[in-house]
Amino acid sequence: MGMKCRSLLFIPLLSCLVFGAARANWEYSGYYVGDGTYTDDGSRFTVSLRGGAAIGMGGIKNEIGELNQLYYMSPDGGTLLSELGYLQCTDAGGCEDYVMAGYANLGDLPPTKDFDSFGFAAGASLGWTIPNKPQWRIELGWDHISESEYNASPFLEGDILLTGGAKGDIVASFPVGAVQSQVTTDIISVMAFYDFYTGIQKPTRTMIPYVGFGVGYADIQTTLNFSDKFGDFSGMYELFPYGTSSQDDSLIQFYRSELDSVNIAALLSLGFSYGVTENMFFDFGARAAYVPRIRWALSNEDGTLHRDWFSAENVIYVNVMLGIRFEF
Repeated sequence: MGMKCRSLLFIPLLSCLVFGAARANWEYSGYYVGDGTYTDDGSRFTVSLRGGAAIGMGGIKNEIGELNQLYYMSPDGGTLLSELGYLQCTDAGGCEDYVMAGYANLGDLPPTKDFDSFGFAAGASLGWTIPNKPQWRIELGWDHISESEYNASPFLEGDILLTGGAKGDIVASFPVGAVQSQVTTDIISVMAFYDFYTGIQKPTRTMIPYVGFGVGYADIQTTLNFSDKFGDFSGMYELFPYGTSSQDDSLIQFYRSELDSVNIAALLSLGFSYGVTENMFFDFGARAAYVPRIRWALSNEDGTLHRDWFSAENVIYVNVMLGIRFEF
């Protein structure tokens, strides 16, 4: 019964749209000339809705900064253990023959993979076609790119320079940490579109290609679940606020972290529309949005303290969407 009632709420909205479309022919902006002929300047108020899929791509950058961990090395030089891993291994009756290898800055290790995600996208716009130049339309738009994931296990991996007991030694390819994270992006934009047709009124039953460009404001929410399976990030005083541990020498269980950040966005759009009537157009297009940086950070339990952990640089979202546009 509740679903039926909610469905009935759409009837007044649809009635308004149909009634508005029917009246639109005599409500277009224009004026009457001396002989009574009505001249249309082509200006229209536009409303559009759209939905589809989004693909995101960008390079992941280590933002940990200076964070030094003490490592122990096996006699053959093939295995590295963090200080915590060495202590636990020794307590269990092994690793006594390991030697101190020195400190390594975990901020120097490269991420194992770049940002490459798939999600869903939706959007809406309000706009206006320019009087006497109706091929041009200006739109204020909102695009929502739903929660997409960046997961990496291990998170960091590669060659690293050790200092101290084995100064100058390079130890090859050891894995560090694991990441499970999400990102959600909302973009508010102002865009200009050019529809390729001639005349004042858009033709119906015809494919009309268009191109658009603009700038926007990106509101980005990221969540981060970071795990330290082998103790590479544990036992460090500067990381204690971002997780819990039963003892100073035990693994840190990092809090689930959230971060809201903003950035600029540049947008480019290509597509075509198809007029079902003079007032209703189906729209199929692709929008590319460039966002310079998306940040992930560790946070403390109440979210009042943050430490940058990694970022996605030069992110490009490509949204492929099907929509509908009304012009009144």
